[in-house]
Amino acid sequence: MIESAVVDVSEDWVAACGLQERFMEMPCDQTQRLTYKARCRQMRALGGDCFDMVPLPGRRVALAVADASGKGLPAALIIANVQSSVRTAALFAPGNPAAVVNAVNRQLHSCSPADRYATLFCSVFDENTRTLHYVNAGHNPAVVIRRSGAVSWLEASAAPVGCFAETVYESQAVQLYPGDLIVAYTDGIVEATNTAGEEWRVEGLLAAVNRCQTRQPGSIVEAAFLALDEFSGDNQTDDATLLAALVH
Repeated sequence: MIESAVVDVSEDWVAACGLQERFMEMPCDQTQRLTYKARCRQMRALGGDCFDMVPLPGRRVALAVADASGKGLPAALIIANVQSSVRTAALFAPGNPAAVVNAVNRQLHSCSPADRYATLFCSVFDENTRTLHYVNAGHNPAVVIRRSGAVSWLEASAAPVGCFAETVYESQAVQLYPGDLIVAYTDGIVEATNTAGEEWRVEGLLAAVNRCQTRQPGSIVEAAFLALDEFSGDNQTDDATLLAALVH
């Protein structure tokens, strides 16, 4: 005789979705020299994207965007690990994103299957100097849009976190000035497609940012998602996350 039990996990699922949303709540969105806003829209109830903004000692702010491999619950578990590790490591090494990403990589590699990893853009904005120190671990290049309209790309310089335990991540730096805009995103933004199968690409994102009548991050994030949905016909096929930060 074979017995089976039916377990109702609906309440657990709702609780898990609420927790993931709470992980990305921002206690504040402005410091003296930086205003920032982000939005994460998962394709399913749970997803593998995240963003984080962490106020740090010494007038610093950590800004991060990450994208775990896969979708749904497995990706959500991986990204929760990444986000928690980023927050913890950033508090112990507040001015050193390389140390943060190295710690995240070791943690994820030690507890995840070989086929699970995450791309990660992790940065620290120093308000004292208006310098952005960053590590791009296999992630889409973040963009600095200067007040003049010139664009600088913050390209990936190493593998995604969780791939190789021996990877050593090093930080880079870019000098910022009042009016400069930082934009970081996941592939669900730029790889969205229209009915013809054409991708929105980073050009579509930049066009939406440039069309926005204000450089305020909240307005930019909202305008970009509206433009994305118009392009794709509201057909979301991947988790999508966008972060914008304006330097004062």
